[in-house]
Amino acid sequence: MNQQKILFENREGIRLAGRLEFPIDQHPHNYVLFAHCFTCSKNLTAVRNISNALVDKGFAVFRFDFTGLGESDGDFADTNFSGNVEDLVDAARFLEESYQAPTLLIGHSLGGAAAIFAAERIGSVRALATIAAPSDPTHVKHLVQSHLEEIQSQGAARVTLGGREFTIKKQFLEDLERNELKTVANRLRKPLLILHAPQDTTVGIKNAEMLYQAAHHPKSFVSLDGADHLLNQKKDSLYAGEVIASWALRYLQLPEPARLKTRHQVVAGLASSDGFTTRMKAGRHYLTADEPASVGGNDFGPSPYELVSAGLAACTAMTLHMYARRKGWPLEDVKVHTSHGKNHAQDCEQCETGQGRIDTFQRQIALTGALDTKQRERLLEIANKCPVHRTLHTEVQVITTLVEDAG
Repeated sequence: MNQQKILFENREGIRLAGRLEFPIDQHPHNYVLFAHCFTCSKNLTAVRNISNALVDKGFAVFRFDFTGLGESDGDFADTNFSGNVEDLVDAARFLEESYQAPTLLIGHSLGGAAAIFAAERIGSVRALATIAAPSDPTHVKHLVQSHLEEIQSQGAARVTLGGREFTIKKQFLEDLERNELKTVANRLRKPLLILHAPQDTTVGIKNAEMLYQAAHHPKSFVSLDGADHLLNQKKDSLYAGEVIASWALRYLQLPEPARLKTRHQVVAGLASSDGFTTRMKAGRHYLTADEPASVGGNDFGPSPYELVSAGLAACTAMTLHMYARRKGWPLEDVKVHTSHGKNHAQDCEQCETGQGRIDTFQRQIALTGALDTKQRERLLEIANKCPVHRTLHTEVQVITTLVEDAG
């Protein structure tokens, strides 16, 4: 995974800190903007896990700290819910100006409520997902219930949330009361996915029901059964990320892959920026070749020698079935296991220098069916007559010329 540390300014001139994560191949098909939960940060374990799951599916994910939290500048005590929404809008603008406008918006807890408000103002957003979001921003008031009287009378109070102390001002609570979330959700005409755990004791499942009822189709609900509010279990946050990624692709545009043209049976195309990840067209079929990570590849596809081994295995299986059908033999299934290596040749005269090594394909065949011993022995002989096997045992020519790019 490729990650960049990002610093950008919101409309108040306050510097906010974020992380922008890219797929390994550096070619994201869509950008995601992530809003973390109340008093949390971009580095919450659940946020990282959800982001990782999305990145694995080809998204670029931008997660940042709201004003006064995490690594961002500003005083949290001077912020409010509306300011969080503004931060999201500013983050979307930064992405659009510096990279690409976000098409998917995700919000966790109160960040989910802020995401609904922000989605209405970010024109590029095509889909929205909330995780454990309250149906009313004032839900936060119950977290400071024991300090409400002090906040009302003194204008502020020091409150411990998640093991940390924060100053909550009266203006913060008043701002929450001014924002009617269900009304915004009702007029939002964008696909909405609501994820919530029935066992959530911080923001009850009833909130998901109320949001769902307020929103218009297309809307979806997924139960995070057994999860807690912060998705502290890795399996829960990874699951949430995988679900969001799969769901969102239905509503987002994916770039058309570059189509390779060739005058021959197979073409391979590799740009200098792609490492060893090679796009291929074999006949009418598209596939990817690569090298393992141990030698600097991305392991996005089989290596060239694995492709050769695969050709031998496939040809062997086809040949055996073809022969058995012609003979009327009860061959039900063939498994051909192949691998490639360089081993010392038999009777090697240069073994000590390493010059006597030859390419060796190991092939193991498993036959299923009511075959007798003679039939099995004959099929083993036929395996050595498959066309690819015979090609590997004959002298081969590779005639290479330079031509103009076929596309």
